[in-house]
Amino acid sequence: MSLDGKHALVTGSSRGIGRGIALKLGGKGVKVAIHYHKNEAAAKDTLAKLRKLGSDGIIIQADICRPEEVSRLFGRVKSEFGKLDVFVSNARPDVPEFYQGPMNITLDQWDTALNSQAKAFLVAVREVCRMMDDGGRIVAITYAPGGRTGSWQSWVGMGAAKSAMESLCRYFAVALAKRGITVNAISPGWIEDSVLNTLPDAVQEMVRTWHRGGWTPMGRLGTPADIGNAVALLCSEEAGWITGQVIAVDGGSSLMDAGLPLEIQRG
Repeated sequence: MSLDGKHALVTGSSRGIGRGIALKLGGKGVKVAIHYHKNEAAAKDTLAKLRKLGSDGIIIQADICRPEEVSRLFGRVKSEFGKLDVFVSNARPDVPEFYQGPMNITLDQWDTALNSQAKAFLVAVREVCRMMDDGGRIVAITYAPGGRTGSWQSWVGMGAAKSAMESLCRYFAVALAKRGITVNAISPGWIEDSVLNTLPDAVQEMVRTWHRGGWTPMGRLGTPADIGNAVALLCSEEAGWITGQVIAVDGGSSLMDAGLPLEIQRG
């Protein structure tokens, strides 16, 4: 489908990856509902940047951990846009709200992680299907390594939550296939202006050095615009045969073998 004149909702689009996605869609003529939880000023800044690109949109506040807030969010979108052509599930809580290892994570922290991802996505997709025409696009932003590995101990809550959301993508992909609605997940590598920037400065530099040194074959960290490009591709008419997939957009980092030294892998 041509994106010009379409309508999208991108959750967590006041900053970081969500902003990159909103601006990429806006640059293609999409009107975007910009969702935020706490930072209204950042959401307004995203809207201003969107308008500079020649598009427009609205700003909506909601706590995606609460199902009734998710429903209210979609009610507002329907009243403003009438329908949706693209839904991108990107929002997550701030790191301190869930960041704890498996031996110490509280049940409240666990619930925050699961509610913000799997439960919010379940509620959201059922809401969006009521206002999405056949041929629409649904994209979830995940972090697939968090569900496959166990070394980043403090990510356990979000790792489990993202894995559950990825599973929902597959089930919804089958459920909505007859309507031509595709449902996919994008798994970014390490991205500038994202969760990385919430970590201590020394840790950030270690991560950047590690990936520039070869762990990401393309030799750099990603940007929000990189993820926006991938979302735009999945929203195109040409991507109508791709559904139920978790697609790594990571500069090749998921191709590396943790069991071998980089010196061997780089030949």
